[in-house]
Amino acid sequence: MKPAKLNAVTGAFGYTGRYIARKLLTLGEPVFTLTSNPHREDPFTGQVRVFPYNFDDPDALSASLAGVNTLYNTYWVRFNYRGVTFEQAVENSRTLINAAAQAGVKRFVHISVSNPGPDLDLPYFRGKWLVEQAVIESGISFGIIRPTLIFGLEDILLNNIAYLLRRSPIFPIPGAGVYQIQPIYAQDLAEIAVQAGGSTENLVLDAAGPEILSYKEMIKLIAEKIDSHSRLIHMSPNLALILVKLLNIALQDVLLTRDELQGLKADLLVTSSPPLATTSFSSWLDQNSHLLGKKYTSELNRHFRT
Repeated sequence: MKPAKLNAVTGAFGYTGRYIARKLLTLGEPVFTLTSNPHREDPFTGQVRVFPYNFDDPDALSASLAGVNTLYNTYWVRFNYRGVTFEQAVENSRTLINAAAQAGVKRFVHISVSNPGPDLDLPYFRGKWLVEQAVIESGISFGIIRPTLIFGLEDILLNNIAYLLRRSPIFPIPGAGVYQIQPIYAQDLAEIAVQAGGSTENLVLDAAGPEILSYKEMIKLIAEKIDSHSRLIHMSPNLALILVKLLNIALQDVLLTRDELQGLKADLLVTSSPPLATTSFSSWLDQNSHLLGKKYTSELNRHFRT
């Protein structure tokens, strides 16, 4: 019997990477992870070995990737914060890609974002496009996956929307709220990524779920399923962002950024490609609404504070 191929998953103790690592483990594939916090709580009880990113030591990073057949990359940052920038994330990603090429990694599966582009005035989406180009130019066989809004119980954004809907008397809807979202379940995304990892063809795949909702429809659906009594109030995007900033201060966190709102309003979280995922957000919500938003989840605590 052939030995199982070794997989590396960046951020396997985080969100998207956790689902990918879990899928690989259920298939009997060995997995190790690269992480910025090797001492983070291990959800796999020792089944996944841990190495630091070592972006500042490319040779050590390359050495840690020796023997890897497929590297699944989920590394990115959500926003600029205290010296952590999108520009730095792009350079770190290039360092990782070069290290993978030097180590002889045979397949690189990169989790990007829907509708990235070089001319977008949104550093999250523009930076993702730059990393895609680095993957394509690396010479490594690749699968680039472009997910829309990823949902799951570990997701911070949707959990905190539900948290506020459970507790606040009002909930702001920036503008008319008609901008569209086509959410994809994290487990479906993991299955798409692992399938791409098993291919030898160079791929660029849009990854979206079967259901398209307007932002307002999504908020109303969450509110209905958790039996929220919060009143949805339409307000100008600028006023909504002022309210969000006040909440950021109160919660000592970052709930939503101006760029994220711009991305929503530009319909960047929906795709014209046929949906590759099968789990609808509404059906998932039917089964998990009782768990969503029960506790607040801090973005800064998860990724920036020890």
